[in-house]
Amino acid sequence: MNEAQASERLIVNCLPLTDEERAAFRAAAPGVRQEFAGNPMERGTMVWKARVPADLRGAATAVVGNIPPEDCSGYPRLEWLQTWSAGVDRYVAPGVLAEGVTVTNATGAYGQTVGEHLFAMMWALMRNIPAYARQQDERRWHDLGRALTPAGATVLVIGTGDIGSHFATLCKAVGARTVGVRRDRTKPADGIDEMHGFDELDALLPEADVVALAVPASPQTDHLIDAKRLHLLKSTCVLLNAGRGNAVDPLALAAALAEDQLHGAGLDVTEPEPLPASSPLWDEPHCLITPHVAGGNHLEATERRIIAIALENVRRYAAGEPLVNVRR
Repeated sequence: MNEAQASERLIVNCLPLTDEERAAFRAAAPGVRQEFAGNPMERGTMVWKARVPADLRGAATAVVGNIPPEDCSGYPRLEWLQTWSAGVDRYVAPGVLAEGVTVTNATGAYGQTVGEHLFAMMWALMRNIPAYARQQDERRWHDLGRALTPAGATVLVIGTGDIGSHFATLCKAVGARTVGVRRDRTKPADGIDEMHGFDELDALLPEADVVALAVPASPQTDHLIDAKRLHLLKSTCVLLNAGRGNAVDPLALAAALAEDQLHGAGLDVTEPEPLPASSPLWDEPHCLITPHVAGGNHLEATERRIIAIALENVRRYAAGEPLVNVRR
């Protein structure tokens, strides 16, 4: 990029950065104007807000932050949007952004936090901890019987990107055998012992002791786990979902749990969200539900990774190099 082109660009950065981090962003894009709109007081909170002053929207050629999708039409010069989320469905939907706007996300930042959450849910269900917690509320002292262990278990990971890979690595560390399912079975992933395609899913499900889903929303993954596939699972299987809620049919799952078709289910995402109070899943003692909190900014390490991804892309944008994590 020549000096004239650089001077015409404006990056509005909504990350809640420290003074030192803002200096690093300035150094990464010499000659490119940058305005910092993030509130440092939001660091360490669960919610970051992208507040772009009205006078900057018309001039911004790049924005770092999850601006409201309904406001995107107010950025006539926008070339590039860097989100701090991994999901960008709201921005790549037809008509939200102008044609030609590049969208990049924070894939790579959330693997640790979501993977650890899945791992914690898995082990809690194996040891019957949710059911014991309900007993504690009732002041009951009762042995719930046989527990399970990940040692020697077959863990089927459906979706072996950053999240699935982190979860699989944790499972292998405690003695599990890991089997992955992804669109391209020839592509390996850390923590996965053997890889398969989606066309093999029905043959793999009956052998799994744990099934963990970390798939994005798509027509192909809608109700990927339905009544038919729930019937394929062992009665001792643990089902986990921390990808997209619509990957599991909630009514079929409730029926399967009520009939003891599987040992338990751990859900950080549901269909719909929030899960309605009328859902029978709330009353199921073998279902552990968390309110979509596996990701977000619950770990400081996640915040650091989001900032590092954005910093590298700002450097690349200023230098005219290909961006990373391109989703459109």
